[in-house]
Amino acid sequence: MGIVVRTGPDSRRGRAGAAVLAAALLCAGAAACGSPESGGGKRAHRAAKEPRMAPAAAVRAAAKKTEKLTSLRYRMTGRTLDEGRVEGEGAMAFNPPVARMKMRTLGEGETGTVEYRLTGGVMYLGGGAVAAGIGSGGSDLPELGGKRWLALDASEMEKRGSGSRGAGSLTGRAKTNPADESAFLSDADNLRRVGAETIDGVRTTHYRGTVTLDQMRASLEDEKSTTRERRDKTLKTYEEAGIDRLNMDMWIDPDSHTKRFRMRGDADKGRLDVTMTFLDINKPVTVQAPPASATLNLSDLARSTRS
Repeated sequence: MGIVVRTGPDSRRGRAGAAVLAAALLCAGAAACGSPESGGGKRAHRAAKEPRMAPAAAVRAAAKKTEKLTSLRYRMTGRTLDEGRVEGEGAMAFNPPVARMKMRTLGEGETGTVEYRLTGGVMYLGGGAVAAGIGSGGSDLPELGGKRWLALDASEMEKRGSGSRGAGSLTGRAKTNPADESAFLSDADNLRRVGAETIDGVRTTHYRGTVTLDQMRASLEDEKSTTRERRDKTLKTYEEAGIDRLNMDMWIDPDSHTKRFRMRGDADKGRLDVTMTFLDINKPVTVQAPPASATLNLSDLARSTRS
């Protein structure tokens, strides 16, 4: 069972809801992770006199560190495939999986918001997307009765899935370390060092390259089965969107953590261009479930309609 936003030609709020839902999927999974640890202000004053690593080695070192993160907090800006500009902030931890995110569209006269929270094995979806009207399996839900949140069983929705923009994809990505795309950059034939740049007071080295989906898939051969399966799902999402290559930019701090990651690609229905800036790593992430009185449990509703 999937979640579908009603986006009829006369529903501006519906279109805005679709935009932020697409952005939610993107933000939760389509970027690298990493950020300065405590003491980042001191690192900002380090002179760039340390021995330079080869670009591929530097990217691999950063990707390896991000795989070991326990949590992260990030800021996201950019453009989804065909929904216009978006911005937002989020945080996630991986064991146990919890996540929260707020997104806002910046379209031409059409704005919308969405918020999701993942905690206790339940995905909560709220904001303008719910207010605009959300349907299940292609049909509209009944009136929400003043409810402001939808609750979905995360494991159930992940098993059912429903395509790259469905709830199954959202719950899966919300629990996934978004370092996977950054690891692909080390396989770029044209990977190069652009130069030194300062981001939020942190001294970084900027790397850039272009990676084809064929190169990404070939890089999975030597990975562990769990990593290979997870990253292969990401590649299938890009294939479905009509993306055959991605331009990537990665900014790495002196401790080999990714500070910023940008990903661009041309798809069948538009252009993907998303930048993630990482604000904190390995710090506690607290996610509180919305009040039960303001929540509609979509799984219970689906079971009642089948009985």
